[in-house]
Amino acid sequence: MFDAIAERYDFLNHLLSAGIDRRWRRCAVRSLRLGGGERVLDVCTGTADLAIAALRAAPAARRVIGVDFADAMLRVGQQKIRRDPSSSRLSLVRGDAARLPVADASVDAITIGFGIRNVEDIAAAAAEFFRVLKPGGRLAILEFSVPTMPVVSRLYLWYLRHVVPRVGTALSRHDEAYGYLPASIDAFATPTAFMKCLRHAGFSDVSAVRLTFGSVSLYTAVRAEGAGQR
Repeated sequence: MFDAIAERYDFLNHLLSAGIDRRWRRCAVRSLRLGGGERVLDVCTGTADLAIAALRAAPAARRVIGVDFADAMLRVGQQKIRRDPSSSRLSLVRGDAARLPVADASVDAITIGFGIRNVEDIAAAAAEFFRVLKPGGRLAILEFSVPTMPVVSRLYLWYLRHVVPRVGTALSRHDEAYGYLPASIDAFATPTAFMKCLRHAGFSDVSAVRLTFGSVSLYTAVRAEGAGQR
């Protein structure tokens, strides 16, 4: 499904979010508190927008590795690397979020942009994030959420269930992908449950900040200094 929509994926992300998705990614990168020398892992990287945002930050990551299971999405990301000189510090690798092709305690920070809800075993992925992060390393995860204010929630759900599938299907020419989006958001854990999962994996300082009227949550966490493997 993700391979089928890869060529239109970025355009539809920007269109359906009215361009606010770029701001969400910048917020996620800022939460990492980069100093300019970090090695960042972007999981579920897709077409690498969040990975590239980490390279364009000020200070920027020294090196970024993007991991995703969808070949066609990674190919679109590779096209961006060839067009952008700063992206020479970005490597894209095919892999599974629950079995990351990265050594223990080898990255300074991890990002995920709107991909964690697509992972089949979220607990296993959280354990992997903990494994590959260095002590003191930071985690930043962007994911859709349902606003808590009743009026905003009703408008959001109407847009998500009626506008997004119609526009997405018309422009991507794929019937399932943009029907899957609202279903996957409905099925994803609540912020409270997801933060509990991160704590169970060993993370500390776990928090969630709601963005854009609560339609997106930015989850952050730290692998504490001296924390052992789970």
